Amino acid sequence: MSISVAQAQLFFLAFTRIMAIIIHIPVFGGQNIPTQVRVGLGLLLAVVLFPWQAPLPPEAEGLGLIAYSLAIGKEILIGTLVGFAADLTFGLIQIAGSALGMGSGFESSRIFNPALGEASSAFDQIFVMTATMLFLVINGHHATLIALQKTFEILPLNSALPFNGLETVVRTTSNLVATGIHLALPVMATLFMTDLALGLLARVAPQVQVYFLGLPVKVAVALLALGLTFMVVSPSLTGLYKALPENMLLFLEK
Repeated sequence: MSISVAQAQLFFLAFTRIMAIIIHIPVFGGQNIPTQVRVGLGLLLAVVLFPWQAPLPPEAEGLGLIAYSLAIGKEILIGTLVGFAADLTFGLIQIAGSALGMGSGFESSRIFNPALGEASSAFDQIFVMTATMLFLVINGHHATLIALQKTFEILPLNSALPFNGLETVVRTTSNLVATGIHLALPVMATLFMTDLALGLLARVAPQVQVYFLGLPVKVAVALLALGLTFMVVSPSLTGLYKALPENMLLFLEK
């Protein structure tokens, strides 16, 4: 079976879009995943999804250098738009984790988190890793791959760029950031009440070393509150992950 230049070009365009999407999803293309694995996954997905594309006519010719360079740029931009929603979803998990970590007693020992590519406390990482495990348990990675395939149905390869308005981008971003803060509110409120109780103790009994007493107390309270919080926010996280495929396709609507 012979492969034409046009088919080879379209396959590379599909590979480009797929790679531009999966690098924004920590489960598939996080910085802790080797580059060889990411590229191999992108090639595997391209091999699986490319046959589903509309077949080219036998007389189809390949694109010129300039036209093909522009087509690659469009696929990168489309993949970035789709991946932006995934970035927001996993970013709000990090926002929630950082908000949880503030005042928990873990902030003094920040370590590098390879999944997110930045430094965070152990408390942040507990929350992020548990939320990621929930993403896998509910088969969020399957739904994400289905959404990736649907991008080729909404926008075939080398299509015109979509843009449904800056308002949609801003509204989606603000809603997801607000959701991240809401996830952290129970623990933040608990830690605030703990600080208030320690402050009152310092006023009532000045001889008590509140600073040295407060650190282990706040660590214990934060861990207990986190365990109880997960039972409350798990449905919200599940709904958030189930809405991820829809959000990924939101910016492609014309």
